[in-house]
Amino acid sequence: MIDRVLAEDVELFERAVRTFRGTRGAGQPYLESPGALAFVASRGHEIFGWCWGYQLIRPDGFSMLYLHQLEVVESHRRQGIGRALLGAFMRAGAQAGATRMFLTTGETNAPARALYASTGGGLAAQGPTVNYWFRLSP
Repeated sequence: MIDRVLAEDVELFERAVRTFRGTRGAGQPYLESPGALAFVASRGHEIFGWCWGYQLIRPDGFSMLYLHQLEVVESHRRQGIGRALLGAFMRAGAQAGATRMFLTTGETNAPARALYASTGGGLAAQGPTVNYWFRLSP
């Protein structure tokens, strides 16, 4: 079952964080942040997939989605769970007014790339890109 995770579902989200990150999360602040979108695939107490990201409002008035993470436990892969999570995330974003979505994945992550291509995603047309990470200190 795919469920959208709302602020009142923080325990479910925390279980997903433990499942996929192996650590305690900051579920309440994330779920209460503007534009946060999260979905969990579960049955009973078992968590077997999740995705999360943000709806971003741009200065030009358009809204877009950023999918930060989509993951399915290995024993449940190739059963349509990733596709269902992605579809739920995209529908929720579209209902909230987003007109585009972006994400990044590893160049060698063939299963993810196949999923994204099969659901209508296209490679960015801006040419080769480079990702940068910054450590921010208070």
